[in-house]
Amino acid sequence: MYLEDIPLDEAQAAFQAALAAAGWWQPLEPEEVPLAQANGRITASAVWAKLSSPHYHASAMDGYALRAQDSEGATETQPLQFTLVENWDTLPDDPRPIRAVNTGHPLPPWANAVVMIEHTQQVVLANGRSGIEIRASLPPWHHVRPMGEDMVATELVLPANHKLRPVDLGALAGSGHATVPVYRQPRVAIIPTGSELVAAEKVAEKGIQPGEIIEYNSLVLAAQVAEWGGLPTRWPIVPDNFEAIQTAVRQAAQDHDLILLNAGSSAGSEDYTADVVQSLGQLLVHGVAVRPGHPVILGMVENDKVTNAPITLSPGHLVTPSPLHPFTPIIGVPGYPVSAALTGEIFVEPVLARWQGQRPFQPQTLPATLTRKVNSHMGDDDFVRVAVGEVNGRFVTTPISRGAGVITSLVRADGIVRIPRFSEGADAGSEVTVHLYRDARDLAQTILAIGSHDLTLDLIAQFLAERGAGRLASANVGSLGGLVALRRGECHLAGSHLLDPETGIYNQSTVRRYLPNEDVVLLTLVGREQGWLVPAGNPKKIAGWEAAARDDVQLVNRQRGAGTRVLLDYELGKLGIAPEQVRGYGREEYTHLAVAAAIVSGTADFGLGIQAAARALKLDFVPLAHEQYDLVMTRQTYDSDRIRPLLDLLHDDRFKTAVAAMPGYDVSVMGQVVELNGR
Repeated sequence: MYLEDIPLDEAQAAFQAALAAAGWWQPLEPEEVPLAQANGRITASAVWAKLSSPHYHASAMDGYALRAQDSEGATETQPLQFTLVENWDTLPDDPRPIRAVNTGHPLPPWANAVVMIEHTQQVVLANGRSGIEIRASLPPWHHVRPMGEDMVATELVLPANHKLRPVDLGALAGSGHATVPVYRQPRVAIIPTGSELVAAEKVAEKGIQPGEIIEYNSLVLAAQVAEWGGLPTRWPIVPDNFEAIQTAVRQAAQDHDLILLNAGSSAGSEDYTADVVQSLGQLLVHGVAVRPGHPVILGMVENDKVTNAPITLSPGHLVTPSPLHPFTPIIGVPGYPVSAALTGEIFVEPVLARWQGQRPFQPQTLPATLTRKVNSHMGDDDFVRVAVGEVNGRFVTTPISRGAGVITSLVRADGIVRIPRFSEGADAGSEVTVHLYRDARDLAQTILAIGSHDLTLDLIAQFLAERGAGRLASANVGSLGGLVALRRGECHLAGSHLLDPETGIYNQSTVRRYLPNEDVVLLTLVGREQGWLVPAGNPKKIAGWEAAARDDVQLVNRQRGAGTRVLLDYELGKLGIAPEQVRGYGREEYTHLAVAAAIVSGTADFGLGIQAAARALKLDFVPLAHEQYDLVMTRQTYDSDRIRPLLDLLHDDRFKTAVAAMPGYDVSVMGQVVELNGR
């Protein structure tokens, strides 16, 4: 059971207090590293110049060194002639001496200016010696880099707690340094646990069996640690066994600064993380009021060498420290992928930043208008993944999938909206703050599509990215949801395939009803086949619309407002089949692939979808209807520069070939336009 379920800020404060008591809430010890290995590291102390740069008066041009005062009076019509000399250290006796120099060469001690070679003329003087003629006077130090121009010996080159960049390495080398003092990189052990886990490498070789789960949380966590300046160590998968997990933690604590124990942090019969932490030290927190990431564990592992006087980590808990960090902090990271990644951002990154003398990372933020209502649990801080786009001069944001196991929702997310605890959520149309995962400049070039799901949208996103021609972000809310978003000015285009039962024409009547006052363009993307998705071999012989009423089969449906749902209801209505007669009618999924996945998993026998989804998951397909899928947008959007790359793509032969390769797609209608004028 959870020991507590405490607010996020209290959990962070408890962990920081324990770290401070154990001597961990401060930067790590410094080390000296070669400059070639220092990029991205953090300076542990200020660095002062050992040498001036340049450390001599240097020529800034290819040309000739001379005394500026000797050039006084030189003009285009009255040039002056100089004697070319080889003397370096002493001033020659020759009148107006001049000496050849290249860029970067030191100036002779007697010279204080350089004339560019392009502004000179070689001549033979009256005495027969070689000379140089110039046609303009020069000020002192003309084209000269004086000693210390860049930096002067003893001058501050870089402060402490500075993240080193490539240019910083040059400045350090130029000021006489070959090494630089930096904070030691935190060593972080990442231990994945779970008897059901298999390594991705094994799956690539031998495939995967039902009940097995690919272990990739350690990959994500290790990449996060490396990005935040740490040195990650990925442990082999540890089975769900108390002694095995305890042994792994003991080993990791010997030579790591932080342990991330992944999975097993909840309250199931094989969740041992809390017990392991309790057995090896102190369990500070078990359960944080944050979603996703609820079953986070925070603790301290007591190390073996304990020699000094006791210190207090919390009231009533005395431990004995060793001279150097008697405890190793440990974080029990939830097993769900999104929870694991967000736990890294919320709890791990601030610790690693502190150990490197940095402040916790603060992402760029922007205000945006929420397109759909977000419900939130009253007692939790809710981290909602969102897509963001700029529409009609304002940023809008729409929630995407919220499941804690949906790692692709973080891949597709443009940012996070944080709903504070004691709030029931945020209403559609309200202004929220988005903590960005992407640069706001990229979002300003994003095409935001909200509406019905189609696999062609993924191809559009891929081709646009390949061409560097912008970006497509999409949210799947169904055809009607997309038209509502378009009416509110919350997207650039809406995918729609809504059949008018009376006319047999797709989209036009519904679009006119939802956007009566707008000049609208219906841009046909594809024609596609809809039909029953069924297991390979169609073991239950499902055929025809009437199969929906059979009492021996289970349907998986699409959500209300989806064009596929509208088509199903239309066809069932023609046959007089009521929803109550269809087993599974109330189970809803938001994409064709989700319907296919439900059938593959065995939780449903069939569902209505497109043929490409059937092939993707090796299902059979029973064709039932041909439909038209349009991209709906305002005339203003259609004429805008933002949408131009997408329009060009619809006439690209390579793109059409890629779409046509998906089963059940007709590209002969791609790019056709219907214009509807508003009232």
